[in-house]
Amino acid sequence: MSDQDVHTSPEQPETQGANEIHTFGCRLNSWESEVMRGHAEAAGLEGAIIFNTCAVTSEAVRQARQAIRRARRANPDAPIIVTGCAAQVNPGEFADMPEVTRVIGNAEKMKAETFKPQILLGGSGKQRVSDIMKVREVAGHLVDGLDGRARAYVQVQTGCDHRCTFCIIPYGRGDSRSVPAGEVVEQVRTLVGNGFQEIVLTGVDLTSWGADLPGQPKLGRLVQSILKQSPDLPQLRLSSIDAIEIDDALFETITSEQRIAPHLHLSLQAGSDMILKRMKRRHLRDDAIRLCTRLKQARPDIAFGADLIAGFPTETEDMFAQTLDLVEACDLAYIHAFPFSPRPGTPAARMPQLDRAIVKQRAARLRDVAAAALDRHLSGLVGSIQTGLVEKPGFARAPNFAGIRLTQTPARAGALLPVRITGHDGRELLGEPA
Repeated sequence: MSDQDVHTSPEQPETQGANEIHTFGCRLNSWESEVMRGHAEAAGLEGAIIFNTCAVTSEAVRQARQAIRRARRANPDAPIIVTGCAAQVNPGEFADMPEVTRVIGNAEKMKAETFKPQILLGGSGKQRVSDIMKVREVAGHLVDGLDGRARAYVQVQTGCDHRCTFCIIPYGRGDSRSVPAGEVVEQVRTLVGNGFQEIVLTGVDLTSWGADLPGQPKLGRLVQSILKQSPDLPQLRLSSIDAIEIDDALFETITSEQRIAPHLHLSLQAGSDMILKRMKRRHLRDDAIRLCTRLKQARPDIAFGADLIAGFPTETEDMFAQTLDLVEACDLAYIHAFPFSPRPGTPAARMPQLDRAIVKQRAARLRDVAAAALDRHLSGLVGSIQTGLVEKPGFARAPNFAGIRLTQTPARAGALLPVRITGHDGRELLGEPA
């Protein structure tokens, strides 16, 4: 698990243009898929099927392999290109699949020349994967918005310098690298000029932005610069952040600037100090509670999401109970509940494992607590007026990340719409234009 807003299910393939892209995993992958789309079209690549994989869990890798086989059956003659974190970490696993034409690494997928047909499809050997740990820079690629989406994503950072014992992602992304502030600001200004109402800053370890840049600026300084130099930007959203790395300027900006979306997804992982230490996390339980309390006091409308893992090696029932209790202690609303999945090559995979039945049972209990927390959160919003960002006909998203099903949608995708919240179904709000 990396410090990012993660999902493990593949998005629907995006088929605009001549190539088809299947994206698995995090929002950073979604952004990178758009970069690849642009590179492929500019290079004249046609008819290829590209899989941008995720390595965060074994299930994510299994889903990718399954989708690749399905794609080959439906498209017997199309070139199938596999990239992303799973391909970077274990390229041989995908190169050995007869369905796969080429495997390219995470560094290669961001280079325009990679997608020239004579380079991508020519020559011998199925693997084009370099050592990601030797990569020292990250290029700022401009995406004029993600096809069919209401918001745009700007990558400000990639890689991670931390080595949590359960996480394989640093070996897929390399060490932390930051996009210079000037490039980020220029991308945001361009996207705002193109009509986007919301910009999402994304990265593998977002709050480590700047550590490798001259003067080691902090993320708070970047956020302040974006807001100052993009006065017409209605809403700036932060993707997943590490709770221990929120600097003073970032805290002040989040709590005082209304253009920052009142929603933070926190990489918490567990509620037991012992498990956090065995995970090699850099915060303790009280650090998380204290931060959430301070943020809520300073900005009462803020909502919190979090990644939480059930069934980590050596976790006792009492330790797990502390994770369940953390949901209420931090007033969490949106929870990504993961059953622990041992990733080969990580220290946690070599620790004493719990019985899989116990892991699954605890994950189910955590999901039940998460569902109750979301229900409470949505109930508290009934009767309010929310400024919804219309994502598609009949659906918008509130600034605090709650989904809203609309009775009518008199606005195009990407528009901001005042919505009166009339109820909820336990998963999403119900609303009508105010």
